[in-house]
Amino acid sequence: MTLPPVYLHALGMVNALGGDVDSIVPALNAAQSPGMGLMHTGIGDAYVGRVSTPLDIAPPAALKRFDCRNNRMLLAALEQIRPVIEAARERYGSHRIGIVLGTSTSGIDAAEVAFVHQAQAGELPDDFNYRQMEIGTAAPFAAAALNVQGPAFTISTACTSSAKAFVSARRLLQLGICDAMIVGGVDTLCELTVQGFASLESTSVTRTNPMSRNRNGINVGEGATVFLMTRDEAQVRLAGAGESSDAHHVSAPDPQGVGGELALRAALKDAGVESSAIAYVNLHATATRKNDDMEAHLMSRVFADGVPVSGTKPLTGHQLGAAGATELGFAWLTLARDDVALPRHQWDGEADPALPTLDLVHDERRIPRDGAQYVMSNSFAFGGSNVSLILAR
Repeated sequence: MTLPPVYLHALGMVNALGGDVDSIVPALNAAQSPGMGLMHTGIGDAYVGRVSTPLDIAPPAALKRFDCRNNRMLLAALEQIRPVIEAARERYGSHRIGIVLGTSTSGIDAAEVAFVHQAQAGELPDDFNYRQMEIGTAAPFAAAALNVQGPAFTISTACTSSAKAFVSARRLLQLGICDAMIVGGVDTLCELTVQGFASLESTSVTRTNPMSRNRNGINVGEGATVFLMTRDEAQVRLAGAGESSDAHHVSAPDPQGVGGELALRAALKDAGVESSAIAYVNLHATATRKNDDMEAHLMSRVFADGVPVSGTKPLTGHQLGAAGATELGFAWLTLARDDVALPRHQWDGEADPALPTLDLVHDERRIPRDGAQYVMSNSFAFGGSNVSLILAR
């Protein structure tokens, strides 16, 4: 049985680089991120990636109980692709459009504010609703806000959440359950996450430094990225996907990267290409000691002849549940827009002699129009969840 191809049409995005795609593109090309900076927490400072643009779009009155920063960030991204969503609804009917989103925080930041208020005033604030912080709320909320009635569910597998959303969305399209999918991820900065990573000694008080001998941890970030995906032919196709779960440890990656390598090779097989066909790879590149070590070694095995790579978390922070969608969005832009260069790898330039040498992008490069037309984006998560996605032009 040959499954039909699926395509990614329109992109909506908000993160530390900017409030929409048109502002993000020049910032990405210049490697300048206005939203990166220090955050003061209850246990000290952390360097984070914050959305600095106003989030003015509120939920409809009937959904006011879901009003929180996470859902406003999601609405800001969805608004950018609303015209194509409405066109899809007119063409297919709302019951044929589904939504799959990834998140790891939902509205936990709203709960933090509410609990502080409760401790001081003795009661929760009137505008707080527990559903704001339910981990599965994002997709059903978006479905209600957009008036689409197909399958709507949220995936939460830590840092692979939104990457896995693309695999699920593609499956719903290929099986004919839906005709269009809204797919992506959203995550919001909150003290629970920042302090949780700090307790693991995984955060940095300076900008993250992936693949460096001096790397010392992540910058937590926030953002939202959404696509419209259909079977209708478009410029960029989701050509391959590979997943694995090695369950090596609750928070540490398998040092050998066996599960990660399985995911990459499965994605290549699914796309029907050899590793030599890939023109660029967006690395997971968290800048923690163990993750970068694992990823550098598995990349050197899968791409023995080398491939241009970069890690973009120094520009956005690690968006956790939204990271996979955001980084696939950057990869999509390199194929879909002529004005987008390969994202540059931001670091101090001091290579770790214990790691294999990678072709880290440090100058202006673009996907050649007459050469390889495939790009890859990789995500690895707590519990040994691994996802690799391949796009083709």
